Amino acid sequence: MPSFSPPHAPPEHAASHLRERGYVVLSPRGLARLVNAAEGALDRLAPHWDGLPADAHLRDGGRYRRRRHGSFVFEEGELRPVPHRPHWQPVDYNALHGGMERWFEPLPGALAACEDWRTLLVGLTGQAAALRGRDGPWFIETHLFRIDTAGGIGRPTPEGAHRDGVDMVAVVLLDRAGIKGGETRVFDAAGPNGQRFTMAERGTALLLDDERTVHETTPIQPATDAAGHRDTLVVTWRLDGFQDPGVAVHGGTR
Repeated sequence: MPSFSPPHAPPEHAASHLRERGYVVLSPRGLARLVNAAEGALDRLAPHWDGLPADAHLRDGGRYRRRRHGSFVFEEGELRPVPHRPHWQPVDYNALHGGMERWFEPLPGALAACEDWRTLLVGLTGQAAALRGRDGPWFIETHLFRIDTAGGIGRPTPEGAHRDGVDMVAVVLLDRAGIKGGETRVFDAAGPNGQRFTMAERGTALLLDDERTVHETTPIQPATDAAGHRDTLVVTWRLDGFQDPGVAVHGGTR
C-alpha cells in the first residue's frame, strides 16, 4: 500500500489547526519548537521504551503490546505525579477493553523526574489549555507503548477507530523499525472527512481534539525476516478528573 506523508503544520499554527480542524500534525522540529524542548530531548527519552513489560490485559489474546502507564495533575503552573492508579475507560469509548481496571507497570522513576519529560508534558498541556480556554486543573495520563511483530502481526489500536473520553490526545512517535503498515487515520466524528498518513520520524506528533475526532492506527507487519516494532508515547488530558468507574464521563454519566 502507498505511504502518505504526514500533513505537517507550522508549530505557530498548532492551536488554530486544533481548534478549527480537530487535529494537527507536527514534524519533529515543529514539536521541539512548540514545547521549547532542548536539542536531542526525545533521543534521551527513547531508551525508556526498551524493556517495557508485556500488556497482560489484551482481550484478543495477543502478545504484541508492551506498555507502562503514569498519571499526573497540572495545576497552577505545576506538574505533579499522582500515586500509581489503574487505567480505566467506559465501554462507550473502548468496546474491547472498557469497563475494567487495568493495572500497568508504572513509569520508571528516572523518566518521571527527567526534565526533558516534564518539558514535553508541560508544553503540550499549553495546547490543551488553548483548545479548551482553561488553564486547568488538567488530569493527565501517559502511556509508553511498544507494538512488536514477533508474532507476525501487531495491532496499535486493537479496539479500532475510537475516542478516548478526554479533551485532548497526543500521539508522539519514538521509534519505528523493521515494519510495514502502521498507518495513522483520523476521522471527523460527526462527518465523512478523514486524513491518513504514516508517522515515520522520531518526534512526529499528532494532537487531537477528542470530542471532535476518532482515530486509529492500522496493524503492523514485519518488513524483513526479523521482528520489528513501533514505539509511541500517548498522552491524554481531561478537565473533569481522571476517568474512574461510576464518575461522570464526557457526553453523559455512568
